Amino acid sequence: MKKTVELIVPCYDEEDCIRLFYDAAADVFENELKEYELRLLFVDDGSSDGTLDAVKALQKDSRVHYISLSCNQGKEAAIYAGLEYSRGDYVAVMDADLQHPPALLKEMLKAVTEEGYDSAAAKRQTRKGEGVIKRAGSVLYYAIVNRMTSIRLVPGSTDFRLMSRQMTDAVLKLSERERFTKGIFQWVGFKTKWIGYENTPRVAGHSGWKLGGLFQYALAGLFSFAKHPLRFAVWCGALGVIASLIYLAVMLAGAEADTESLILFFVIFFGGFLLAVCGFIGEYLARIYMEVKRRPIYIIRESDITKGE
Repeated sequence: MKKTVELIVPCYDEEDCIRLFYDAAADVFENELKEYELRLLFVDDGSSDGTLDAVKALQKDSRVHYISLSCNQGKEAAIYAGLEYSRGDYVAVMDADLQHPPALLKEMLKAVTEEGYDSAAAKRQTRKGEGVIKRAGSVLYYAIVNRMTSIRLVPGSTDFRLMSRQMTDAVLKLSERERFTKGIFQWVGFKTKWIGYENTPRVAGHSGWKLGGLFQYALAGLFSFAKHPLRFAVWCGALGVIASLIYLAVMLAGAEADTESLILFFVIFFGGFLLAVCGFIGEYLARIYMEVKRRPIYIIRESDITKGE
């Protein structure tokens, strides 16, 4: 009996990409991966265009299934929904815009089935086609996360990953509401082979990621796994004590100084520090608040499958 490879494809306003992705994926399995059974699970993340209709148009093929969320709940929620409803022996997470090339699945499957890895993940070897600011921001972000958290993110890593059933089930055990899937993949462990590939442009449409959304995603990754910002408050307090002692020593020594200017400097300087510290603490409190409310990660509007089917 053939093993099943299930592709989880989160979609948001990807109407023009759906058919192209389906054709590319089907071609790989019909020509290069004939020994495996393909299953496609599209997760429509509350699209405002005809994405869902485009998916339904493919259902002449019994391998195609879909989940439609009640509204735009974010890519992280869509990925989790897809993983919860998956039943494949091997599960891959991919984007619908073909920036994650289906042809790479052959090498990924070889890594998991023959080389002893639990997962195979794709990383960009270059970021050509992206702006200088975005590339520089990416480099800086990976450096900060790897410095301040217990996880180690591979620079250039993507969400494109094929996993064994065991690893998929392990990822599902982490059911936090504020999700950062890249970090979760690293946190659960297992052996992962990283496969480099050249960055490719979208086949159609426009990216749904805006600068503000990328910034929020970056913060989610940082605060989900880092304790250092909280410890920053301790260092700020220590720095304030040291600075005040130095200031006292200067005053006692009778050194000439513009007292009013010094006071104003310290008020502004430490006022800014305190605001920053309060901001860090507020980020953590906000995440605790969202977790304790225990709201569902996603809500389904309609689907052609049921969990475990």
